[in-house]
Amino acid sequence: MGCSMRRVSIAVVGCALALSGRAWAAEPAVDGRALGVAESILSYCTRVDASAVPRIHAKVESLLQGVSAAAAAHARGSQEYRLAYQSVTDFVSKVDPHNAKRPCSAAAVAQYDQQSTHPGKAVAAGPATRYLPDRFAGRAGRYYRLLWGVDSLSVKTVESGEIIRFAWRVLDADKAKALNEKASEPSLIDPQAGVQLVVPSIEQIGQLRQSVAPESGKSYWMAFSNKGRLVKRGDRVNVVIGPFRAEGLVVD
Repeated sequence: MGCSMRRVSIAVVGCALALSGRAWAAEPAVDGRALGVAESILSYCTRVDASAVPRIHAKVESLLQGVSAAAAAHARGSQEYRLAYQSVTDFVSKVDPHNAKRPCSAAAVAQYDQQSTHPGKAVAAGPATRYLPDRFAGRAGRYYRLLWGVDSLSVKTVESGEIIRFAWRVLDADKAKALNEKASEPSLIDPQAGVQLVVPSIEQIGQLRQSVAPESGKSYWMAFSNKGRLVKRGDRVNVVIGPFRAEGLVVD
């Protein structure tokens, strides 16, 4: 009798475990990386852009659709979730207050999704162009690529230092439109020298800048007058073009 009862108990336990395993397997898999990205963006946008919250919250809900509370908690405890969450938190902490809402835009969130799904995939840059040195390979580089669709920012002295040339390469023409906007008044600020340079206008030529509609894969530039050569090589400067702002660029 005792042996028979033990066999029945073992069979019941085995059946319960099998059913539990099938129930767990029936749940959709939770992408920890994508969930970490979405919930970190949601946390940030809740503070700076309430209008974006419903859209991002819907994204989080879609990732957890049909998932049990236990499975969701397991995903949030994973390393890939924590790394993705912290990566976004670090990124948005660098966003200029003037552009606080840009990480909450649909385009920026979509690009986050793409990078979370394909973390090793490079951003398409269009046709090959002449190389421009890029000192922003880390978080700063990701900031300019994701929010403004540009990379390879450079600031150089030309014409014996009388002109400061600011250049960039366009990755996403739609995001980069602000840099080529003709109505904007660009300025280059050098806090160390205490000066603010402007783009000069020359008779029969116009302003020394490119203001055509940007195209992905192409490089563009503008020139600032540095009369008196007050801005020097090695200075750290800020470039402001309408809503676009790049800080701490080193003059070569």
